[in-house]
Amino acid sequence: MKTVAYHNLGCKVNSYEMDAMLQALRQKGYQIVSFDEKADVYIVNTCTVTGIADRKSRQMLHRAKKTNPEGIVVAVGCYVQSDTQAVEADSAVDLLVGNNRKKDLADILERYLEGAAQESVIDINHTSEYEEMRLTSTTEHTRAYIKIQDGCNQFCTYCMIPYVRGRVRSRRKQDVLEEIRGLSAAGYREFVLTGIHISSYGMDFQQGQEENLLALVQAIDAVEGVERIRLGSLEPRIVTEAFAGGLAALRHICPHFHLSLQSGCETVLKRMNRHYTPGDFLNGVNLLRQAFGHPAVTTDVIVGFPGETEDEFEATRQFVETAGFYEMHIFKYSRRKGTKAAVMPMQVPEAEKSRRSSVLQSIERRDSKHYRSHYIGRDVEVLFEEKKKIAGEEYWMGHTREYVKVAFPAQGEDLENQLVTGRITGFLGDEIMVMEY
Repeated sequence: MKTVAYHNLGCKVNSYEMDAMLQALRQKGYQIVSFDEKADVYIVNTCTVTGIADRKSRQMLHRAKKTNPEGIVVAVGCYVQSDTQAVEADSAVDLLVGNNRKKDLADILERYLEGAAQESVIDINHTSEYEEMRLTSTTEHTRAYIKIQDGCNQFCTYCMIPYVRGRVRSRRKQDVLEEIRGLSAAGYREFVLTGIHISSYGMDFQQGQEENLLALVQAIDAVEGVERIRLGSLEPRIVTEAFAGGLAALRHICPHFHLSLQSGCETVLKRMNRHYTPGDFLNGVNLLRQAFGHPAVTTDVIVGFPGETEDEFEATRQFVETAGFYEMHIFKYSRRKGTKAAVMPMQVPEAEKSRRSSVLQSIERRDSKHYRSHYIGRDVEVLFEEKKKIAGEEYWMGHTREYVKVAFPAQGEDLENQLVTGRITGFLGDEIMVMEY
């Protein structure tokens, strides 16, 4: 039996695709082993979102070849797509598989082992095909990520993703529902809809096919066995009164929404080629709060974008103070070769990026604790996922519908994949709350 080791880099879409590739390899009879072990085949699912991601991808490819020089090292995904020639020239890499070919990886590998030459990197910018994959299980036991679309048409000036993922391609609703029905029957209770730009779901369908993200979620909400539905990152402009109200009317939608901000300054947003204003963004946040009461709203912020002045950063600082997010993922701008932003003038020094990041992180810590504190003394529903030891004590760990992490003292009962309602009594550390029932 041949052995396969794997390492996954990047986003939740990559994680979903990695699970699908491993599933296909198991069906071919491969045994999955740790990446640190000597294996017959190593698969690195690469990322290219930043220059650092490229470097990590190369490091993992080289690490695999060093672990077993006789092993077959397969480079897969976004870094392969962004710099095919460099990957081909890398002596650590034996086989390349680009995006939209991941579903065929097991067959491509089999043909390679038989000595057949093949072209496994397509021109991703000239395909309209959605790469259909379907999972029957995932590496998690309670929560399943469901890929509903691929590609992006936004072309933000700092981002390579449209060039390596191609244009928007949506998955057929029936295929999404069939996958969720199968996973629900297998015991999965929570489903997270993910993609490269899920707000664009359905925009590529033919005229007359009235499909959009809200319609898809409404259909999923009716699937037997589905207890929770979460949405991946949303474009702020998708949040209209009809969208927020439509979601709030559903039984299983989780009031946990990630809206990508990137900057709270209008002039910086224009340089980023983001297609909204801070006012548009705040309107979306307010509509969600009107519809759901106390939803968890999270975001991404980039500090130190080229040309960002102190006044522009101050506008962002004031904006996040006003918005009051549950969590913020704060990134220092990373220069990405091949993007428009990489050649913009007035690149911000690293020390200044670090200072600005620190300012926003202190706001994030304060606001995040404030949001969690709201639940002290209140009853919440928790889906427990795993048992974990903290400070010598065993706890069941899970999340509320708002994605607040909760611990419950383990007392002999098996709570894995169970929905339990109890009362929050306080904090166990800065980011974990304690429940009793």
